[in-house]
Amino acid sequence: MSEHYHYGPAPNLQNVAPDFGAPEGDKTIMAITSSAAQGSTLGKDIMASVVVFLVALPLCMGIAIASGMPPAAGLVTGIVGGLVVGFLAGSPLQVSGPAAGLAVLVWQLVEKHGPETLGVIVLFAGIIQLVAGIFKLGQWFRAVSPAVIHGMLAGIGVLIFVSQFHVMLDFRPIGTGVQNLLGIPNSLMSAISAGDSHLTAGEIGLLTIATIALWSAFVPKSLHMIPAPLVGVAVAMIAAAAFHVSDIKYVNVDANVLAGLKLPGADTLLKILDPHILVGAISVAFIASAETLLCATAVDQMHSGPRTKYDQELRAQGIGNAICGVLGALPMTGVIVRSGANVEAGAQTRLSAILHGVWLLLFVAVLPWTLSYIPLSALAAVLVFTGYKLAYPKVVPTLLKFGRSEVFIYVATIVTIVLTDLLTGVLTGLGLSLAKLLYSFSHLEIRKEEGSDNRVDMYLYGSATLIRLPLLAAELETMRPSSHIKVHVEHLDYIDHACIDLLSSWDKQHKATGGSLEIEWEGLANKYKARSGAANFKAAQAGRSGGA
Repeated sequence: MSEHYHYGPAPNLQNVAPDFGAPEGDKTIMAITSSAAQGSTLGKDIMASVVVFLVALPLCMGIAIASGMPPAAGLVTGIVGGLVVGFLAGSPLQVSGPAAGLAVLVWQLVEKHGPETLGVIVLFAGIIQLVAGIFKLGQWFRAVSPAVIHGMLAGIGVLIFVSQFHVMLDFRPIGTGVQNLLGIPNSLMSAISAGDSHLTAGEIGLLTIATIALWSAFVPKSLHMIPAPLVGVAVAMIAAAAFHVSDIKYVNVDANVLAGLKLPGADTLLKILDPHILVGAISVAFIASAETLLCATAVDQMHSGPRTKYDQELRAQGIGNAICGVLGALPMTGVIVRSGANVEAGAQTRLSAILHGVWLLLFVAVLPWTLSYIPLSALAAVLVFTGYKLAYPKVVPTLLKFGRSEVFIYVATIVTIVLTDLLTGVLTGLGLSLAKLLYSFSHLEIRKEEGSDNRVDMYLYGSATLIRLPLLAAELETMRPSSHIKVHVEHLDYIDHACIDLLSSWDKQHKATGGSLEIEWEGLANKYKARSGAANFKAAQAGRSGGA
């Protein structure tokens, strides 16, 4: 606020029109400042949108191919994620589009039910998300154990890696995750021994991965705006053109991108009555919502702007997925790699996410023919690298700090996903998390040490809850009259009001016999404070890492 000093007589205010705003000089300055700020924001958003577009372009196509769908299906989802969800989103700086986290599930659904039925599944998944957002269930989708979420992402990473490794050699994925994993040596040896186009495709893929890794590790900060996956694909295109490689597979995109999509018809919509189709829609809705809202939480940790409105974000995702279902495209989620690139590129408002959809639309409308120069093995290599990053167990040291049981849940989720399917793996992880919770709130261990002077030290481990109150009461009844009891609660994870009331009541009874009861409440309080601070810090740190 500026101050104005008047020297001499006060001005005559009677004939001055009332002005409820700032003085005229301030108005001019404010207008110029506001205009400059808007111009600065607009410039940053435009630059960020271009960066996100360059990151999204190879990922949209690669994830579509990994999902068993044409590249156009991923591009259309990216366009809807920008133009529609970007406009409606509750997390302004989050970018939505096809996600590697859903690629495995979508591939399984396409293999089992066909591309046209996928549209029905995605449509009803979007409706489920929309209804969940309307009924304000957004926060509940975040109530998933971090061990399960990280296990899900790592399991997805393994499945993407083992399936796309075959595609990188211009072979088709063999089948299940285990079959793809066990088949890698055979595919690799077949390509090497034959020395034909499969080996050439593998060399192009290896060149792409090497370029991505080197660019990420050694590029100067001034060039960080150029995404590594795009550089990798560009190098692969140049190498294939320079060496006149014509016998490998290239991306196949129709001149009319929408021509490759299969829109669900009226008769196909009725398939939602099939329990298997309905379970597929619920699975897509649940996993997409969890991934989106966790991504939004991570994005909130990256900037100091507006915080996420989770129910609004869930409604926006629902509308976006419903549209993608009608168009026969891939399902979408909030995606951490593109969102992180958006924030790091300096995005200020939701305009950057919207504009990235505009650039995708313009590219598809004007330059679709350029995509046919991209080797399929290069896009597969991008996903092989992405799968490796997702699967790398970097989160294990953090989980260990919360107990070995968290690591067990993490590993069990990964193994189940690889051996069976994504939904079974996630449900297994959730079941183990629930079992751990029930065990934690029902397990109480009591250890007593009798000392001199009629003193007894009682150590409590686990959780002192109503469920284990009879055990605690029975142990107290064994104490000798007139003894001095010291209860050590610093090893407790939790104690409820019922057990506190029991200790208080028994203390009064015990004093009547000449005894006493002492409880170390301060140690328990300090422990809770330390755990809470550490948990918040680790959650913030974990939020900065994620998948594509």
